[in-house]
Amino acid sequence: MTPSAPRHVAVIDVGKTNAKLVVHDLETGRDVFEARRANAVLAGPPYPHFDADGLFDFLLDSLAEAATRHPVDAISVTTHGACAALVAEDGLALPILDYESDAPEETRASYDAARPPFAETFSPRLPNGLNVGAQLFWLQHRFPAEFARASHVLTYPQYWAWRLTGRAASEATSLGCHTDLWEPAANAPSSLVARQGWADTLPPLASAFEALGVLKGDLAARIGLAGRAIPVHCGIHDSNASLLPHLLAREAPFSVLSTGTWVIAFAAGGALGRLDPGRDMLANVDAFGRAVPSARFMGGREFDQLTGGTAPAPSEADTEAVIAEGVMALPSFAPGTGPYPDRRGAWTHDPAELSHGERTAAATLYVALMAAEVLDAAGAAGPSVVEGPFAANVLFLRALATLTGRPVEAAQGSTGTSAGAALLALPPQARGRHGHATQAVAPDPAFAERLRPYREAWRAAL
Repeated sequence: MTPSAPRHVAVIDVGKTNAKLVVHDLETGRDVFEARRANAVLAGPPYPHFDADGLFDFLLDSLAEAATRHPVDAISVTTHGACAALVAEDGLALPILDYESDAPEETRASYDAARPPFAETFSPRLPNGLNVGAQLFWLQHRFPAEFARASHVLTYPQYWAWRLTGRAASEATSLGCHTDLWEPAANAPSSLVARQGWADTLPPLASAFEALGVLKGDLAARIGLAGRAIPVHCGIHDSNASLLPHLLAREAPFSVLSTGTWVIAFAAGGALGRLDPGRDMLANVDAFGRAVPSARFMGGREFDQLTGGTAPAPSEADTEAVIAEGVMALPSFAPGTGPYPDRRGAWTHDPAELSHGERTAAATLYVALMAAEVLDAAGAAGPSVVEGPFAANVLFLRALATLTGRPVEAAQGSTGTSAGAALLALPPQARGRHGHATQAVAPDPAFAERLRPYREAWRAAL
């Protein structure tokens, strides 16, 4: 590849559960290096927050190890959403609040009176700190002096890019991820930003693809790359990173189901008019600044809860027993989220009496049923591409194809987040050659006949 088209891209991938440093080979389409650690939340003081310095040390140490094994031509960043950092000239003005903290509920009523309507932001009202605007509102009221010290509000991918380059930027995929801070139709900050006096703290907008600068000299020396100009790209929200390879390779309509802690359905080519803020539906903003109808639930988190952390692949007999006996998990096990936010999760049968395989089968069918619900709610059409851990779950893929009645394709090889984020380092003329390989899931009419009454009973139970 030419110098203008890098091959090995180091991707900083900070998920809610785990943080990773990946080296992605754009020529082969594979991750050739990966280091990971748990993304721990520190209890405080002054509130539950992310271990930013610990993560940074891990990322730099991992970059140093990666650089001994592979060339590093560029660095890109992708992270979970609902996260922002208040930075001053000397570092963080306040610790980075964990969005699962209920601290912002303290100012819920006054924030609800201040936030823009759904028709402006296409951002639903979510619990705790899942709306970044709610985080900022609470921090401003609870820690006014520290808040006033902040020179910038940085969404999470751009926080890491700032630490690596020293340049502050805003970016649309992270601002457009149910923050209340973005107006998709205007491609600009929402009215909330000006009303709360935050406009001056939002840095200028940059494209996710843009190289904000090169890796700082002291950091390059620390990881063994002194004397090299390593570009650092602006970065992207993780689910939008999963979507990006398919936007480059396909014509709408199609959908992408990004799976991990969250399962997020993107209905590319869909209409915003179907979105219902009461069912955890929203407009995400893609890497090109376009609004994409979306719906979501905390499927990975719920799957871990339902299986008790032990999830062996179920046998055909396990699956058949669960369907025949009507063993079901009913939403929601992550309260306040998903298409049934007001329901409390429950089993129809005592899970302690199930084998590990049966429990995994029931949990998998639960995630498939919920995924089918959110895809339908978002107005998905065309094939559904499954990215992330559930792309390797055979029962999930079979069930999803059956439940939606539309083609399902499983993304192959690297995780969608690392592959998509690596594409940010390519020049425009090279991006279209790097679509994501998928494998079609064959329909199973016999399985459909058995699953249909199970789904009807599940819906009736709701």
